[in-house]
Amino acid sequence: MPDQKLDNLLNLAMDATPQERAKSENLNVGYDSTTRLWDVIVKYSEPERGLGGDGIQVVPLLGGYAVVTLPETELDAYSDREQVEFIEKPKRLYFETFEGREASCILPVQAELNGLTGEGILVGIVDSGVDYFHPDFRNEDGSSRILRLWDQSVNGNPPESYVTGTEYTKEEIDKALALEETEGRRLVPSRDFSGHGTAVLGIAAGNGRASGGVNRGVAYESELLVVKMGNARENSFPRTTELMEGIDYLVRQAVQMGKPIAINISFGNNYGSHEPYN
Repeated sequence: MPDQKLDNLLNLAMDATPQERAKSENLNVGYDSTTRLWDVIVKYSEPERGLGGDGIQVVPLLGGYAVVTLPETELDAYSDREQVEFIEKPKRLYFETFEGREASCILPVQAELNGLTGEGILVGIVDSGVDYFHPDFRNEDGSSRILRLWDQSVNGNPPESYVTGTEYTKEEIDKALALEETEGRRLVPSRDFSGHGTAVLGIAAGNGRASGGVNRGVAYESELLVVKMGNARENSFPRTTELMEGIDYLVRQAVQMGKPIAINISFGNNYGSHEPYN
């Protein structure tokens, strides 16, 4: 009969043959076949001092938990200890971005023979800016994938029909990228201080160059347009007026270039009344 203090996977692992464990992705997680030791998670009650013993290593955690390393042959006897309430086998962790892309059906869409890569379209964001030096926003030759970057917080040369900020062209960004980074950032001084816009654009359109293609975004072959919201006033936060201007700018750029555009907006507010309607 399975040990009721062991979780189901641990019971299954204990009953499996070495060959069955080797074929499984999960059964051997936490087990070192060289030393024949298990790392397990133990839920226990007082006293803590009763958790150790010869050949048993204990790392007590808050909340009545401990990480215990012990020989496989000692598991049954260890579970019989009075203060041991439950023993759980470790589970392998994965990058959540992989799971998210799979759940969103992005991977099969990209992987098909005529997979969708974003080629021929524009991806625009209105956010906290972008780290334009990041490899995921650069082509194989090192040039930028960003066609326009409007930083509303830098006084200087606003886009036509607008009155704030500075617009940087792809040519200006490429000149900055050709320099040592400190010098380049003086030429194009737009910065993403929070990193939020960089992360958002990476999910939407990063080409994965920084990770050898592993952490690619959705439209990884698209061209990019970026609006950094804000203004030059001290201690200022973006406003809806700046968001509206940013969206307007992106749409006008797409029309001028004759290309379709997908715009990501990850800024928001808690609008309106929250009284329930009767």
